[in-house]
Parts: sequence; structure tokens; C-alpha cells
Amino acid sequence: MGAELQCDATRSVNARGQTLAPGFIDVHTHDDLVVLRDPRMLAKISQGVTTVITGNCGISAAPVTLRGELPDPMNLLGSAEEFHFPHFAGYRAAVQAVHPAVNVAALVGHTALRNNHMDRLDRSASVAEVAAMRGQLAEALGHGALGLSTGLAYLSANAATTEEVLALAEPLAEAGAVYTTHMRTESDAILDALDEAFTIGRESHVPVIVSHLKCAGIANWGRGSEVLQALETARLRQPVGCDCYPYAAGSSTLDLRQVDERVKITITWSEPHEEMAGRTLSEIAAAWNVSQLEAAQRLQPAGAIYHSIAEDDMRRILAHKATMIGSDGLPCDPRPHPRLWGTFPRVLGHYSRDEKLFSLSEAVHKMTGMPAQRFGLAGRGLIRVGYSADLVLFDAQKIADTATFSDPVSPAEGIISVWVNGELAYTCNGATGERAGTFVARGKAEWVQ
Repeated sequence: MGAELQCDATRSVNARGQTLAPGFIDVHTHDDLVVLRDPRMLAKISQGVTTVITGNCGISAAPVTLRGELPDPMNLLGSAEEFHFPHFAGYRAAVQAVHPAVNVAALVGHTALRNNHMDRLDRSASVAEVAAMRGQLAEALGHGALGLSTGLAYLSANAATTEEVLALAEPLAEAGAVYTTHMRTESDAILDALDEAFTIGRESHVPVIVSHLKCAGIANWGRGSEVLQALETARLRQPVGCDCYPYAAGSSTLDLRQVDERVKITITWSEPHEEMAGRTLSEIAAAWNVSQLEAAQRLQPAGAIYHSIAEDDMRRILAHKATMIGSDGLPCDPRPHPRLWGTFPRVLGHYSRDEKLFSLSEAVHKMTGMPAQRFGLAGRGLIRVGYSADLVLFDAQKIADTATFSDPVSPAEGIISVWVNGELAYTCNGATGERAGTFVARGKAEWVQ
């Protein structure tokens, strides 16, 4: 038996009847710049999230040197003026300097790298351009980046070949880093897109995390089991996982390719028509007496929520043993998807307690231990002597999301207290003002299939 660790507490908390868990880890965020703009991070700390992973979907705040217009979808993160980190180390230092309320760990975005070295993004990269991107990626990995993310579905990266991504993924293995991907498509050809992702991981000997796994588009409703079977088959021969948000609707920039008059699409922002935020595309089209496609063209650049996912498919993916929880929230949206404020209490309250989709312990593991192991967040994700004191105390019988599509900016109920690195950051009365978050560099990832 090891020696017992004893110490005197400076403060005692009566948690009788409540649940204490490791602080939640949001594995899929676009908080890269908002954490610097507003380090209070109320949307996350109010849910019990103590660590956010940034740099997803191929877009990251660093390393970035803009060569002209801010390419879509990098505009989801903030304005062009906020992208002033040509080196990853500069972004890491900026996070430390603002003392955020949450911890921050970061991926490097493939689209960000392409922006840095290519004159246009509607083509594949040359050998020299890939070499330059690899050099920047290696530098970022040396300063603690978690790995590489891609957003191959977006036009800014869709022209990239599998070989281009493979060449960038190769340095990840030696660094013990991961590859995460917003796949080339999440609709009709989703199995081909999964195969590409698995091939990149297998040939580069790197773990693969599929971002916000879903079956998008009405024609693909009901394919959840088929998609999960492909995931299971891949898991027999390589480390593979995914993340998922607990809503049957996604959100991103307004993409003309996704305009389908059968699907409810809500506009979250529009540069030329700010007044249309919060209205549906069908309402706007009717008011303008045009088709939805033409209305979408007039609104651009813009953001949108797409109600294009089947609830049953989402539930199957959410419940799968390889699935972690990620909000994929967009903090710059004036009327954001409710997942920005509601993801984690919705999993714990609605899907675990009320719907009994999985046990409370399984739900907590999906948002703590599993992501800490897979992303190499050393000393986090568990309540253990010697680990960082990232903790959340909540009432398992009352925890609930209150954010809705009509009223999306609303904190959760049932969160009692949240500690970040041992400091009390949030209580049921609101933020305490303590901001003890730090930048979390990559540690050793562990994969348990």
C-alpha cells in the first residue's frame, strides 16, 4: 500500500446528494479567438466545461498569416484583425497572458496552413507548398499543439487531395499527435469520406477522430447504423473515434450546396442583411419573393443552422462507446445554435437521466476521461491525487440545458460549482471572477478501443 496523502482543507464544501465529476472537456470548439476576446468564457464555464479544444475543422487562430481576404470558414472564428499569430508559440503565449476562465488546448488547422502558403485555395498544394506547411506544423507540434485538423468539406480545402493530407499527417506519428477531420462529406458519399479518413490515419500511423459524426441530408436519414458499422470495422485495425453534439441540427457558414427547400434553415448572421439574423431562409425568400437559393445568394456571407439530421441517427452516434462530446458552438454568431450554451447539461440531463440513452457514468466518461486520454491531456479527465483540480459539482436530478433555438444564450440549471486548476470559477450564482485557466500542451495520448 502506498502512503496516504493528508492535508488540511482551507475550505469545505457540503456536497451531500450532489455529483462531483472531473471538469468537462469540450473536444470540439471554435473558441480560438473568443477566449482572447472574452476570457470569462461564460458559455462554457456555466456548463461545467473546464477545458476547450480549439483549432477544429481545419481552421485555427495559429499559425496564420493572412494573404488577402479571410477565407471561409475561418471567418467563423472572428475578424481578420484578430488573426495576428504567425507562429503557434505566439498564440500559446497570448492564451497564458489573458488568464482565461478555462484551460485551452489547440489543434493546427489544415485550411489555416493552406492560407499561409497558397495563392488560391481551389486547387491542391504543390510539393513545395506541402513542405512549407509541414514545417509550420512541426513547429506548432514542438510548442504543444495536439495535432492536425482538416475541414475537407469546405471549398477552401475541398481541392486538397488525399495525398496532400497524408503528407501533412506523417509528422504526427513521431510527435504522438492526433488527426481530426471534418470529413469531405457527411451526406451521400459519407462511407467514402470515412474510408479516406481511416486511410490517412492507417497509412500515417496516427489516431483518427471524426468530427461531429452525423448523417446529413434527408436522403441519408436512417444511415446511422451503417455509418457506425464502418466505424466499428475500422476500430478493429486502428485507433479511431469520433465526437458528436446532442442536437438534430448543425450550424456553420451558409453553404449554397446545402440549400434544400425540404430542410429548415435558420440564418444566424449575414453581413449584407444583419436584420435577417434569427429568421428562416424560407421566410426570407417569401418576403423577397425569390427562391431559397437566390435568397441564400443575396445573404452571403452568412451563417446558418441546418435542421438536416435525424434524431434517431444522432442518438445512435451519441450513445456509441467511441463517441466523445463536443459542442461545435460558434461564439461569434449573434444568434448561436443552442449547443454553444447547452451541450453538456443536455447530455447529462435529457439524454442520460431522462431518456436513459446511457448511464451517468458513461456520459461523464465521454466528456472527461475519454477525451483526456485520446488527446493526451496529461493529468486531467479524472479525479485523482496529483491530477489538476478541474472539477464540477452538479445536481444530477436537476441538471438541464435551458438554451433553445429561439432563446440560445441561456446558462444551464443544476451546476453547483466549477473549479479550474483548484480555483472556484463558477457557482449557481454566476462567475466568481477567478480565472485560473492555462494553456495545456500535448502529452501522451492513450487509446483504449
